[in-house]
Amino acid sequence: MHLIDAHHHLWDLDVRDQDWITGPELAPLRRSFTLRDYETEARSAGIAASVLVQTVAVAEETPEFLSLAADSALVGAVVGWTDLTSPGISDALARLRGLPGGEFLRGIRHQVQSEPDPEWLTRPEVLRGLRAVAAAGLVYDVLVQSPQLPAAIRAAAAVPELTFVLDHLGKPPISTHTVEPWSAGLRRFATLPNTVGKLSGLATEADWKAWAVDDLRPYAETALEAFGPDRLMFGSDWPVCTLAARCTDVVTYTQTLTAALNETEQAAVWSGTAGRVYGVTMPDRRVP
Repeated sequence: MHLIDAHHHLWDLDVRDQDWITGPELAPLRRSFTLRDYETEARSAGIAASVLVQTVAVAEETPEFLSLAADSALVGAVVGWTDLTSPGISDALARLRGLPGGEFLRGIRHQVQSEPDPEWLTRPEVLRGLRAVAAAGLVYDVLVQSPQLPAAIRAAAAVPELTFVLDHLGKPPISTHTVEPWSAGLRRFATLPNTVGKLSGLATEADWKAWAVDDLRPYAETALEAFGPDRLMFGSDWPVCTLAARCTDVVTYTQTLTAALNETEQAAVWSGTAGRVYGVTMPDRRVP
């Protein structure tokens, strides 16, 4: 089965700092991770197409990613960044679409998890920006911590014309082996028809050095029950995943977590949902 990786990153520290990589625990990430590096990982993991996701709230990053996608046989979509609070967001999105590779822009994301206001997503200026994202025919990737899920639910309800993609299932507290209130929040989010989830980033929410597949299982099962396979998509979260697991390991544990699904359901998780939501076309072969 060919796979679509619905969530990975790239960065070049010679071009731009990644100011979120702080502290000794993140030291393994303090180096450049290039498209060539990712192509090697994708080849090993059986990934045939990917969605490249922004990492910093810097306007210059998204045009760079679009240019990479235009020249890549692997990157099939880009989730970029623009200032959701800007009165000129519609014009900014139009400019991005007009750049080389602009046709690969399929979504927008902001690091809401870093916003001190838990209600940031429901601010009037943010909701206005989200409506502009919808009007541009794009989706919105939601990066929140579990306590921010209530605001994400209200935002998704307030902008029903926009598809909200929940990154990393809202970052459940796997390391503490607790399910609530995350589970209740995820289930409420999933009741909204304009929401989908990413089965991604689980190992890095667990104990990086001592996690087991069974630690992840309750959270994956909750997501499968809440969204169903046709609204859930696989993502590696490479290279962040390398804090706890190799890209191939992420594929392997996701295969284990989805083993009970039938062939049609597995196809949805591994490629169908991402292909539909992000408009990623599956190539005839894996990356050479």
